[in-house]
Amino acid sequence: MMLLRNHDAVIEDMPVVVELLPLDGIPDLEAIWKDLEARADGSFFLSWHWIGCWLRHLPASVTPHIIVVRLGDRAVGLAILCRCTIRRFGLLRTPSWLLHETGDPLFDGLTVEYNGILADRSCAERVIVDSLLWMARNLPGCDALVLAGLDASAEALARRVAAELGYRLQVRRADSARLVDLEVVRQRGGNYRAGLGRSTRAGVNRAIRLYEARGGIEYCVARDVDEALAFFYGFERLHRALWAARGKPHSFANPAFRPFHRDLIRRGMDAGVVRLCRLSAGGRDFGYLYNFVWRGRVLNYQSGFAYEDDNRIKPGFVSHVLAIEDALARGEEAYDFMAGPAGHKIHLANAQASMNWISIGPDRLSSRIKALLSPG
Repeated sequence: MMLLRNHDAVIEDMPVVVELLPLDGIPDLEAIWKDLEARADGSFFLSWHWIGCWLRHLPASVTPHIIVVRLGDRAVGLAILCRCTIRRFGLLRTPSWLLHETGDPLFDGLTVEYNGILADRSCAERVIVDSLLWMARNLPGCDALVLAGLDASAEALARRVAAELGYRLQVRRADSARLVDLEVVRQRGGNYRAGLGRSTRAGVNRAIRLYEARGGIEYCVARDVDEALAFFYGFERLHRALWAARGKPHSFANPAFRPFHRDLIRRGMDAGVVRLCRLSAGGRDFGYLYNFVWRGRVLNYQSGFAYEDDNRIKPGFVSHVLAIEDALARGEEAYDFMAGPAGHKIHLANAQASMNWISIGPDRLSSRIKALLSPG
């Protein structure tokens, strides 16, 4: 009697088929992406909320392509690639393909983190490795495959592919994402502030008392799109003022930033994936947080704070601490500050993970020279 083979065994024997298609070659991309998203463990930056908005706002000069990975007739992997020549110092030219980036420095300033290939969780590692192998071998005119904002697990797979091919892997930017693991806080009794360092805890509590002396602190989460957009304007006001005072460029100097995020907020509020928070004391705003919420994880994308001459007033620390305590009360799993050097992250986080920007490509002499001249 013949026994039927189980479904997993059949899937394992199927070849992975990878295709590179023009974006308009898949008219029902949104439906296909959302279907795979439900079967994947991708980050917010691989959700249709981000990717769909990103595609709607791409510069006219950019021609995106899509990688479609199939097992049989089922889509098990998706990613968007853009082709460009990366120039450095006006001399070095590297024909490249970029994963969920464009090569336009301003537009890419929107910043993707926790990047990767959206892959069906039942076969994710196989899909990602086979896709990267196919891209490295088959993308036309590809001296470098540029992979931005990879966490440790995604980077490990990219390193595995580079080693298998004998390719050079260059770390263009090394960073880390600091976060508050809220499950750890719960295991230790659920009092977040109690787990802070002594001086940090004392500084936060003192700043809260000083704000409360002005008439109490109001922590408000936007309830609808109109209120969220109003908070976004408040965030812009404080963000601009802070960076102007420091003599440094701010996010809103990027012409892509405002229209992209207004669109993301409008579409994301009803889905519950965008959370804008306003903090005020005595009727005066002192902090705004622009966060994403995805599968139990709060991602702190941007913020604006009203600093004062009195250094006992700590609007950033207070804003984040209250938002973290709110996430704890909501039963969420983590409050993630994401990558970047801001000093408060070190004092408020209880965990961290690597977040690197890398490229892989053939190990040619020209590639080695470019890496020596331009390590970042």
